[in-house]
Amino acid sequence: MNRRSFLSSAGVLLASQSIPRLLPAQANQSPGKLKGKPDHTLRIEPCTLDIGPGVSIKTTSYNGQVPGPLLRLREGVPVTIDVTNASTEPDLVHWHGLAIDSLNDGAMEEGSPMIGQGKTQRYTFTPKPSGTRWYHTHAAAYENLSLGTYTGQFGFLLIEGKEEPARYDQEFNLAIHHWEPSFVPMVQMMREQSSNVPQTSGSDVGYKYATINGHMLGAGEPIRVKQGQRVLLRLLNASATDNVVLALPGHKFTVIAMDGNPVPNQKSVEVLSLAVAERVDAVVEMNSPGVWILGSTLEKARQMGLGIVVEYADKTGTPAWKDPEPVDWDYTQFANTTTAATPDETFVLTFRDIGPKRGSNFDIWTINNKSWPEIEPLIVHPGKRYRMVFRNGSGDQHPIHLHRHTFEITKIGDKRLSGLMKDVINIMPLDTVEVDFVANNPGDTLMHCHQQLHMDYGFMQLIKYAG
Repeated sequence: MNRRSFLSSAGVLLASQSIPRLLPAQANQSPGKLKGKPDHTLRIEPCTLDIGPGVSIKTTSYNGQVPGPLLRLREGVPVTIDVTNASTEPDLVHWHGLAIDSLNDGAMEEGSPMIGQGKTQRYTFTPKPSGTRWYHTHAAAYENLSLGTYTGQFGFLLIEGKEEPARYDQEFNLAIHHWEPSFVPMVQMMREQSSNVPQTSGSDVGYKYATINGHMLGAGEPIRVKQGQRVLLRLLNASATDNVVLALPGHKFTVIAMDGNPVPNQKSVEVLSLAVAERVDAVVEMNSPGVWILGSTLEKARQMGLGIVVEYADKTGTPAWKDPEPVDWDYTQFANTTTAATPDETFVLTFRDIGPKRGSNFDIWTINNKSWPEIEPLIVHPGKRYRMVFRNGSGDQHPIHLHRHTFEITKIGDKRLSGLMKDVINIMPLDTVEVDFVANNPGDTLMHCHQQLHMDYGFMQLIKYAG
């Protein structure tokens, strides 16, 4: 069963038929029939979001708020989360970055059940590893840009371990999102120099507004700090398709973790690049008093709203911005320079687009010339180390996400590295990246591009365990 058929007009019926078969003890029950009280509850429901003066967005959210409720869980402590679907479409929640079982992971391609309209699903799992994770819808959208990750269905999921990531005085969780998507011909995207290098056929998605924590630049509460403080920023790119580059003039970001995992080499940088679904934890030394803009390095994106005011105590005035020096984002600066361990087996995966099908706005994407669902799974054996060689044969960027596992980046272009652990890696146009993972979490595992329109149009593949 593929994503398109699941979201057809019979999608709710299909979901109600498949859920009991998959999770008979938990699924497709009303709240009154679920045994015991959950630790947390989420409600998928429509909401109207006031993101700026005179700008209201109708979207789907968790508990009527964007971002959804902050969930703080303890590593290794079992948790139950009830999710009720009060929207009009079948949906489900993916617990991004966690090494949990396939049925609770929240991807229908792995066997996680969809939640039908008016139904409640109980997710039960033991969260690990510690770090900055997040939760979001994993539903398909195709050409309906009011579904999937185009909506406000996302929230922070912080897994607390035994050790604090760093010493800090304040912490702020900042989620970036783009709003009011529309089809944009590729020719126009090329003309406007999109942050995602465009293709020459089909259509892309453009946006009218952008927010941090549901507010356009200047519309929400500022980040209030005091001189001399160390501030921990947890940054999340929860956009459906747009990568972002951020700066805070007069300050540097000391990157301490990426995708929730501590980096081997903490480095201070003036700009941060976050592809779709990536997270960065960074400490900022507040030693430049004033009122500043933390926002996109692109003026057009800041005009759309992509920024937030940083205000020192006793300082007033118009928020200041200064363009940083141009710099290429380089993952390798946060890694070790030693060579990674030798894998047991290597998979070479080449990504390309083949143009849109008749009547479609978007290109079809292929891995080794095949698209989901007509693509064979990769077969792995428990305990072995596997290398995936990602060859980007297209002109677009691809943030590749591996479910239920963490991978080690081992090579970018000609640079060999080790120790940098992530669950999303952004692959630049015509570039090659190598990552290793250990097959240590049996069960169906999805690998895909996290751009919604790429995932919807074929850019997915399953990894299956042998035996």
